[in-house]
Amino acid sequence: MNEAVTIAKVVKDFQKSLPGCKVYVYDNNSTDETAKVAKEAGAIVGYETRAGKGNVIRRMFSQIEADIYVMVDGDDTYDASQAPELVEKLKERSADMVVAARAGATEKHERAGHAFGNRAFNVIYSMLFGRDFTDIFSGYRAFSRRFVKSFPALSAGFEIETELAVHASQLRLPVEEIAFPYKDRPEGSESKLSTFRDGARILKTIIVLLKEYKPLYFFSGVGLCGVMLSLALAIPVFAEFAKDGQVTQVPTAILCTGIMVVSMLSFTAAVILDSIRRFRAEVKRQFYNIV
Repeated sequence: MNEAVTIAKVVKDFQKSLPGCKVYVYDNNSTDETAKVAKEAGAIVGYETRAGKGNVIRRMFSQIEADIYVMVDGDDTYDASQAPELVEKLKERSADMVVAARAGATEKHERAGHAFGNRAFNVIYSMLFGRDFTDIFSGYRAFSRRFVKSFPALSAGFEIETELAVHASQLRLPVEEIAFPYKDRPEGSESKLSTFRDGARILKTIIVLLKEYKPLYFFSGVGLCGVMLSLALAIPVFAEFAKDGQVTQVPTAILCTGIMVVSMLSFTAAVILDSIRRFRAEVKRQFYNIV
């Protein structure tokens, strides 16, 4: 979206670095000359009218046929000369995704809020889903055909990058990372990221993906919190009963009982949903194997 300042250089740089490759540029409701400039540079231009990176990736993955895919942002912040290294690593290690971890993605290149959020979300991801990645938000990656055609791509915006990582982690796909330098945006090119809006959407996506991919942890956590709250509220009720042999705090007693019942239901749901999650993972793995 609105990358007319940089898109021609990005297209030509990748054509030079990967001779014989087909370069696709997907225009996402640009109001400048992005599509025209990309065509003139030799790219095949596609369009996605639904705003958001996730919507674009879903369209790209469904339309483009290839054995190896290299995906990169159109803002010229990634070095095209290192694309062959991504491709070679993908082939050499028989990987399904190789991520170009941004070695220089610090306050020098990002607003302070973006830099802090990037570090925080990477830590959260590692705690919840494993340490497969150190930079889940990199916009520079190489994929195998099996990964691209088995990826559900449900997210709409920048949170799609979290979904890419979780998909690989859930199916235990072979993934690699290479630390590449990250450049400043050229003058006149503006970031489309919103620190608070996109940060909130990414956090929401992580919570939703935790519920979907690790329901045993999610609903057991909810149940445990409920049990602790119920017991904490019940302490005065038990103390009164132990002292006087009667309960006058009837509403509190009813509330404690209700919270405890809901907590037990949450534990039950955790076990059932984890079995369903395992079945879904098996189906995804079977589909992945036949692509």
